Amino acid sequence: MGIVSSVGLGSGIDIQDLVSKLSKAESQPALNAISRKKTIADTRLSGLGTLKSALSDFQNVIAKLKDSNLFKTYKSTSADESIVKATAGLGSVAGSYSIEVTQLAKAQKSVTAAEFTNASELVGGGTLTIGIPSGASFSVETTGATTLQGLRDAINSASDNSLVTASIINVDNQAGTGTISKLVLTAKNTGTENAFTVSVADDDGNNYDGLGLSRFASLNFDSSAEVEATDAKIKVDGQVATRSSNKISDVLPGVTLELGKLTEADQPIAVEIGLDNEAINKVINDFVTAYNKLSTTAQSLGKYGGSTDGSGSGNGPLIGNSTLRYISSQLRQNATDVVSSTTSKFNSLAMLGISIKDGTMSLDSSKLNEVLSTDLQAVNDVFTSVDGVATRMNESVSNFLQSGGPLDTQQSSLKKQLSALESRKLNIQERQSNIEAMLLKQFTAMDISVGSFKSTGDFLSNWINNL
Repeated sequence: MGIVSSVGLGSGIDIQDLVSKLSKAESQPALNAISRKKTIADTRLSGLGTLKSALSDFQNVIAKLKDSNLFKTYKSTSADESIVKATAGLGSVAGSYSIEVTQLAKAQKSVTAAEFTNASELVGGGTLTIGIPSGASFSVETTGATTLQGLRDAINSASDNSLVTASIINVDNQAGTGTISKLVLTAKNTGTENAFTVSVADDDGNNYDGLGLSRFASLNFDSSAEVEATDAKIKVDGQVATRSSNKISDVLPGVTLELGKLTEADQPIAVEIGLDNEAINKVINDFVTAYNKLSTTAQSLGKYGGSTDGSGSGNGPLIGNSTLRYISSQLRQNATDVVSSTTSKFNSLAMLGISIKDGTMSLDSSKLNEVLSTDLQAVNDVFTSVDGVATRMNESVSNFLQSGGPLDTQQSSLKKQLSALESRKLNIQERQSNIEAMLLKQFTAMDISVGSFKSTGDFLSNWINNL
């Protein structure tokens, strides 16, 4: 069998090349057809993915427009934000207010009168309790080995301490001859309701003598260094409001006032609360942009490229797709139909200054702002009511994108088609291999026979020549 090689020794023919070409000639037309079908399916699958992504992006914009709180968005302005900063939130009501700040809220700060050599000096044993008018309090225990620093740390680390922060300051002694340490207690919150008192149960049996732990009782604080707790006091249109914090959110509905400093006598600050047309305009502008982007994507996916050679060159991946046409038609109808769930004369996007021409949406901001100033509820209803544009668009897009919906069904069908084509391709390739093996066997047998015939002929020729 040594006679067999890629080039037949008997016939002189390149058997391997011939067999390969013959087997490919048998299977290549079918493989080419499968390749074309796979390319078409892959292109359509990619186009459907692009369409779903564009619809999802559009739905994100619609969600903002569908939220009726958008049309309850207010902004605030203050004549002097260093005195009063106003922030309008949900529940705000348009209005103008005259505000005076007559007192700022402060947190109590108390310093011990007792002077300690340093933070390592012992404070004495006992129980120290800190409380506020509401009855909330916490206690720390000390021993004869507790230092000033240890007391500070015990106060700050107490699990039920929501009242004060302890610190140590190192200052000149009263005589001015050296440096001593003092404990400082500062309320964590401002206002008189957070003013604290300190009581002690001194192990020496005397809770008021200014010795041992009693040095930290309220009556032994340094009154000259005391910062008294105070409430914030403001006048709104001449009406007094007292609060424990400089951040007030329950005087004007939906508006938070942050107090910075006092007003000059009889010089109130003007605060204006009004509809935030800028925020509303931005969301509506974003809607117009998103609609046009989706429309452009749909046109690109379904466009006709104009090729005349039958190749489909330049065509969109979803050309002729009925679902794409339906989506475009449905969204355009959602945008242009009258809204039945509003009783106002402003009952369509066109009435608000939003129009569609040649598939492109445009916004007349002047007309929109005019309607916002005259009939805010109508604008809200056109977008967010039961039959509102944003409501019905969101419902349509949700139906298009849902699992088992038209796009999902088409994608599943294409994936099955691609899987079936791949299986057919493997079957044809296997058949090609079998044909190639069969032909190789036949041609090899032929080559052996031809070689045998040649060998016999050569023998006879030599024998005759030697006679």
